[in-house]
Amino acid sequence: MNTKDIIEQTVAMTMKTYAPQPVVLERGEGSYAYDAEGRKYLDFAIGIAVASLGHAHPKMLKVINEQAGKLMACQASYMTEAKLEAAKLLIDNSCFDEVFFTNSGTESVEGALKLAKKWAYDTKGAEANEIIAFRNSFHGRSLGAASITEKRLSQPYYEPYIQGVHFAGFNNLDSVKALVSDKTAIIIVEPVQGEGGLNPAEESFLQGLRDICDAHKIALIFDEVQCGSGRLGALYAYQYFGVEPDIACLAKGMGGGFPVGAFVAKKEFAQVFVPGTHGTTYGGNPLSCAVAACVLGEIASEGFLTHAQKMSALFKAELEALKSRSNKIHRIVGAGLMLGIETEVPIKQMIESLRQNGLMTTQSGADLLRLTPPLNVSEAEIREAVAIIEQTLQKEL
Repeated sequence: MNTKDIIEQTVAMTMKTYAPQPVVLERGEGSYAYDAEGRKYLDFAIGIAVASLGHAHPKMLKVINEQAGKLMACQASYMTEAKLEAAKLLIDNSCFDEVFFTNSGTESVEGALKLAKKWAYDTKGAEANEIIAFRNSFHGRSLGAASITEKRLSQPYYEPYIQGVHFAGFNNLDSVKALVSDKTAIIIVEPVQGEGGLNPAEESFLQGLRDICDAHKIALIFDEVQCGSGRLGALYAYQYFGVEPDIACLAKGMGGGFPVGAFVAKKEFAQVFVPGTHGTTYGGNPLSCAVAACVLGEIASEGFLTHAQKMSALFKAELEALKSRSNKIHRIVGAGLMLGIETEVPIKQMIESLRQNGLMTTQSGADLLRLTPPLNVSEAEIREAVAIIEQTLQKEL
């Protein structure tokens, strides 16, 4: 079946929540993806910061084949060695004490909200049920996650959302203080806003949130779904900023392309979950945990994050040099290997032109080109991506 037929027939049978790309992807290898017609692309989208080890990583393939041949599913009440291994990597390398495994980032956010709400109910009372989130936030697509995403203000057809949610200004501590009351149970923040424009939090802002939560007995949740799992050059995003949350939400890069997520918490918070308060059918299954342990183990291995940090510094330097040469880049934003650039070319046109020139990217916010290469990307691949961006800017303007 040719590309046109695959796209048309798939679109006809699936709900129209995304504008389809004009190519059919067939396979990937390392930092490259290949379409059904054999064209090769340097993939700096990787499923929106998902394939943290690149495509078809040999260690991942080995683990998937071995675990799938042994056991893929069992009830969550059964323990497995794969679950233990994944849990140890998340707990032993962090400030957290317990983990709950999920299937996605949205589920991680939902579970974290439930955990924090029960903690507030148990420790502060039923009136403490309000949430402070942030403008330009993004936390997921389910009704609960959408309730704490500012986009709810433009989607009235999903009303009623969770009540008692207030939006403060990102990196604006005074706007947070103005919203805090005895009813505040939770403050949830992305240390680096993903969909909202690749905005890194200021360390003083996150520390200020920590101080507010300590003073008013509020649960502080970091949504690290996109910026965690090594994306900033640290296993957890909170480690990059040096400010500890009470609960953190994970997914995307922790599975390297396999659907898996988790939320982790300090003991004071984790212990409020008892049998019957939360659950999952697929979360923590042996296959997903085996893959997560493989990916997290690789990220935590000696030298891996140091390499990611070096590639981030190189990428930023190369983009800054291009900005100076071309005068067609307005700004460069982001942190780690989670970078964005704004150019004179309209964003949709820029993404399409880059793809035609062999570079896959995504969009963040209204006008930013998002660049999220694999964490094990090479120097040569970084330079290749910058060369394609420069070539595209010269052709388009």
